[in-house]
Amino acid sequence: MTIRNFFRSNISADPTSADDDHQFTRDVIALQDAKADSEHEEDLVQAAREYVPNTEEEKKLVRKIDLYLLPTVFFMYLMSYMDRTNVGNAKVAGMANDLNLSSSDYSITLVVFFIGYVVCEVPSNMILARSRPSIFLPIIMTLWGFVTCMMALINDYKHLIALRVIVGVLESGFAPGILLIFSSWYKKNELSKRFGVYISASILSGAFGGLLAGAITSGLEGVHGIAGWKWLFIVEGAGTAGVAIFAAFFLLDFPANEKKFTIRERDLATLRLIHDNASSGNDDEHLGHLKALRIAISDWRVILFTMAYMVIVGSATLSYFYPTLVEGLGYSGAMIQYMTVPIYAVAFLCNSITSVVLDKITKYRGLVIAGWLTLATICSIIVCSSYNFTVRYVVLIFMAAGIWTCNAMTLAYASSSFAHMNREVKAISLAFLNAMGNLAQIYGAYLFPSKDSPKYLMGFGVISGMSGVGVIIFLIIYVLLKRYPK
Repeated sequence: MTIRNFFRSNISADPTSADDDHQFTRDVIALQDAKADSEHEEDLVQAAREYVPNTEEEKKLVRKIDLYLLPTVFFMYLMSYMDRTNVGNAKVAGMANDLNLSSSDYSITLVVFFIGYVVCEVPSNMILARSRPSIFLPIIMTLWGFVTCMMALINDYKHLIALRVIVGVLESGFAPGILLIFSSWYKKNELSKRFGVYISASILSGAFGGLLAGAITSGLEGVHGIAGWKWLFIVEGAGTAGVAIFAAFFLLDFPANEKKFTIRERDLATLRLIHDNASSGNDDEHLGHLKALRIAISDWRVILFTMAYMVIVGSATLSYFYPTLVEGLGYSGAMIQYMTVPIYAVAFLCNSITSVVLDKITKYRGLVIAGWLTLATICSIIVCSSYNFTVRYVVLIFMAAGIWTCNAMTLAYASSSFAHMNREVKAISLAFLNAMGNLAQIYGAYLFPSKDSPKYLMGFGVISGMSGVGVIIFLIIYVLLKRYPK
């Protein structure tokens, strides 16, 4: 029997011991626990030194991680993005008329989602860092799916606003939670491809979400006396809840406590991250929420990446207006949706190729992102200066590709740059990054007012400026990370 177990057995066997004896025993146990934790940490460090990367055993482990995480996260984000944007499809399918929505009413409907979303991201990741992702994320996903279904019951604009706020609060935990999970399982040179898969879900949702919404609203219009736009909320909300149930069985927790893996697999998952400096080795250390928050928001990496991500997300609000811009080519009806597909298709291709390449040249991530933003800036300036809608459409395709690709690669770049942080600090840092980035969607929604049609000079002018600033920020990040890698 160890000294620690001996003292523990004495506590339970002798309840009549004096209080000071109890305290002495607890102090000894605490010292023994601290020593054991210290020895365990030393063992991990020593094992990390002896670790041999890219063995067949490790490759098999990574394939197993991918098998659990990638399909699950892909479908979760696909449903998340559709639930976030389906209000636009419902609007054109009759909701605006049924609820008597004005243009300003609809803008408020979009904005209120992001208020709850932004405010609750950091608190949500604080909870997630001390809980199990396989339980926490499916629960909030089931809840927002249920609330989405409830939108079919509304007959008043105020009810729509209230439910949109609730969906924003519930969805706030998803994106930063996925960022934390990815950074907890993958090495730095594995992140770009995984974030590429993650962002591709939103790209494909944009490409085919409108067509799917059209099929639902037209095919189910009037069935059981329910309007087509209400069926859209019912079908997509129920689909979200179904995916959440599926995710509860496949989504991974953290390497230290994942029961789907053997002890050897968990140890290897931890060791390879320590060796890659993608884990601090002290993820179980509880700093306290306030201390972790102070450390996160005072880190220059967090500040610079947050500024950079706000630029990218602000520019990405352009995607809300693809149909409007395509309409200027003279297309109408369903053809507008069809003509937006090439925009997303090229973005998907560029995102996929870049994510694969950047995992092979991780040290150049900052330069590659700056390069894509430079392309987006040039394209935006061309759109401002050319009034030929065919030219604008072609340039818009490459502009969108640059912005979408930067989105995925920035998440990978930030996650790998925050890798050395304690889990709580990393969770808050990633949530803060995502929250402030999405804050840009609030003002971005007002960049393309209908009165600026068809040139939209203000919107493209602002995006040109933001993209140009983004180039400068990423060049600064690249230089600083070369000089101060930790």
